[in-house]
Amino acid sequence: MRNLFAFLFRYRGLLVFALLEIASLYLLIRNSTYQRAAFFNSANTYVGQILATRNRIYDYFQLESINQRLVQENAALRQQLYTSDLSHRQSDSLPVPQDSVSRVRLARLSHPDSLLLGLRTLPTRDPDYPLIPARVVNNTMRRVDNYLTLNVGNRDGVRSGMGVLSAAGVVGRVKVVSEQFATVTSLLHSKTFISAKIKRDNTFGSIRWLGDDPTHALLDNIPRQNKLVRGDTIVTSGYNAVFPEGVLIGVVDSFLKEPDKNFWTVRVRLAVNFSNLEYVYVVSPRLKAERDTLEARAGIKPEVGEERP
Repeated sequence: MRNLFAFLFRYRGLLVFALLEIASLYLLIRNSTYQRAAFFNSANTYVGQILATRNRIYDYFQLESINQRLVQENAALRQQLYTSDLSHRQSDSLPVPQDSVSRVRLARLSHPDSLLLGLRTLPTRDPDYPLIPARVVNNTMRRVDNYLTLNVGNRDGVRSGMGVLSAAGVVGRVKVVSEQFATVTSLLHSKTFISAKIKRDNTFGSIRWLGDDPTHALLDNIPRQNKLVRGDTIVTSGYNAVFPEGVLIGVVDSFLKEPDKNFWTVRVRLAVNFSNLEYVYVVSPRLKAERDTLEARAGIKPEVGEERP
């Protein structure tokens, strides 16, 4: 202990200088919008590169299990896309040239025009409605405010405020973008609100995370006079101009009518399993910028679930 105090006393000037430098940098970043944006963009780039390297090393040791999953997935897809070999068998001695229609059909199978994401079919080639595939290189689940990092950025067309979906449903929303990476506010975030509706009767509500269980969220603002059914499908309403309408969020797991409230307490089981999330798609609803500009001119403030970037 005496040696520690001697060290601190000996280098007290240098330590005080370092602390003051750190404090000044913190105040500069906190109070300057430009410096804050530059810092987070630079940090996002470097952290993204480190995470990408870590994932490459991790993936190398996971190749065997990944190959097994790919083999199973390919087998399932072949059963869906291809009919029995006996139904279209041709003579082995007579070559059958492919006509233009056949080539078009094969091209569509290889490069589909749309993808089914969370019960909603979305176009893959519409320039006004970009659908950008991405890999999750980092994902947190145990915090109150959770984030994901994706291996796509500005150079891929990703912008702050875009929605993020997986094959199962809603994942989150892009928050910060650098040249090659993007940080996403997960659905498992205390400030994430998603405008939703019950698919069966179109009753509108708002999804928010409870902060504890990564498999469940709360559906707010459902009036007590509405009839609820366990297993009801919850989808995006399309009101918040971030996610397309009709994308799966989850299903009603339980509901409770509390005596001091005018709304149901509805617990929703989320469709996305965040513990094994690997591949996602970044989407941008059509004409979002025009709608935001018009509503801003009219002085319309976004409601819950309609937070804008």
